[in-house]
Amino acid sequence: MGQRRRARECALQMLFQIDLAGGAPGEIYPHFWREHEAEIEVKTFAEGLVEGVMRRREALDRVIAEAAEHWRLERMAVVDRNILRMAVYELAWLPDTPAAVVLDEAIEVGKKYGSEQSGSFINGILDSVRKRIERGEVPDDLPRGGVP
Repeated sequence: MGQRRRARECALQMLFQIDLAGGAPGEIYPHFWREHEAEIEVKTFAEGLVEGVMRRREALDRVIAEAAEHWRLERMAVVDRNILRMAVYELAWLPDTPAAVVLDEAIEVGKKYGSEQSGSFINGILDSVRKRIERGEVPDDLPRGGVP
């Protein structure tokens, strides 16, 4: 497993914990890393994802809610919701990673940690979000421009 995939999985676990139990990322990191040994690159990328998602959570949730027709965010599985948040954050704020890679990684992490339907659910929503970002149809608080 690559370092980025490992970092995404760690970030998902931390976001899951925050979503269910609350707390600030800085409070969770020491406990999480004590239980999950990882290279510095993994820790840095994972914490960057968590911080980015938490800082822009409202904007991310709006974009996801608009793309998820017939689904309310609070009714989505916690795993799926947080994978979507991470992936939309990467699509909008980390343009160095190609959109196809972001979508593939999100789908694979969803298949591993989510339900049987998670992969296709995540794929459908992220594909819609990707197209909207490419067309510049995003809220003012999301970066504009194409997705690489």
